[in-house]
Amino acid sequence: MLDKQVKTLAGSVVVIGLGRFGTGVATSLVELGHDVLAIESSAETVQTLAGVLPHVVQADSTDIETLRQLGVQDFAHAVVSIGGDLEASVLTVLNLSQLGLKDIWAKANNPQHGRIAERVGAHHVVYPETDMGERVAHLVTGKMIDFIEFDDGFAIAKTRSPMETHKKTLAQSDVRKRHGITVVGIKRRHEDFIYAKPETEVRPGDHLIVAGPTRQVERFAALY
Repeated sequence: MLDKQVKTLAGSVVVIGLGRFGTGVATSLVELGHDVLAIESSAETVQTLAGVLPHVVQADSTDIETLRQLGVQDFAHAVVSIGGDLEASVLTVLNLSQLGLKDIWAKANNPQHGRIAERVGAHHVVYPETDMGERVAHLVTGKMIDFIEFDDGFAIAKTRSPMETHKKTLAQSDVRKRHGITVVGIKRRHEDFIYAKPETEVRPGDHLIVAGPTRQVERFAALY
């Protein structure tokens, strides 16, 4: 069991299910400095990851008493990344909800899985394969260099600056009024990130970090 000091930190996360997605989430969180407890039913997987994750245990997450004994209820966040076993995924989310966790993320393979997870207590549902497919679709055309869409129809993208913004300040091009997006910053080759201001001038070759409703962001990127 994790010690009390680790478990009560605001950034503590329990990750349940260590397939490719769950392992990626857990290792990334550890690298970012968060305290992570990883739970997996497979002894072989736990043994493999013992040298990678500082706190990894073999346990059955469908048993609420097991989760209680591990002190899971003291964690600030939970990620359920059990994708192959719908019943285990749903029961785990339900257990976490009954233990009172306030921020539960669940990986889902399809909308039906996602809806069930939400009904039993998941606060956020992610669809890794679908989301990645949409992201690649945006990137493969070359119109966007990077793209992240949130579940409320809002997106942030890194895109090449269109000609209409070149050699003008952001106030002069007024892309917010004309296109419904906000330029958050500018990245130039071999220069540090520039936080956008009305007087910031856009140069040919600049990459713009823009934010706004997904459709407006897509249309703006298509101007290049």
